[in-house]
Amino acid sequence: MSLYTCLIIMAGGALGTLARYLISVLAAPISGNLPWGTIIINITGSFIIGLFGTLTLAHGRFPVSENMRLFVMIGLCGGYTTFSSFSLQTLDLMRSGAVARAGVNIAASVVLCVAAVSAGHLIASYFNGGEKQVAQLRVEEV
Repeated sequence: MSLYTCLIIMAGGALGTLARYLISVLAAPISGNLPWGTIIINITGSFIIGLFGTLTLAHGRFPVSENMRLFVMIGLCGGYTTFSSFSLQTLDLMRSGAVARAGVNIAASVVLCVAAVSAGHLIASYFNGGEKQVAQLRVEEV
């Protein structure tokens, strides 16, 4: 771990956080009953990490440096995806008595995010000749 790598990850996190904020603001009008901004962010973030992680493996179709992978997978996706917000919003739904909506929020977020990461991986795997791997280093899965 170097200072340069840490700065790259921080820069990715800052961009991911800004993108998260902008999408949350844009989704506010449709987020009356459920936190659709958070659901959209988690789905797209899951898709991006699945697609990018697979396409950019060292032996993949579009290999990139490990610092670039860390920038996107740890920094950008880490700052962008909002599982902590999802958890807080689900708790708030349950505490306000909207247990059914909390359940829909959990099911939609988990099922659609796993589907999105799978779709991203499958698309990238096609371009990588059937590659099954996504992460190269354990830290990419954190």
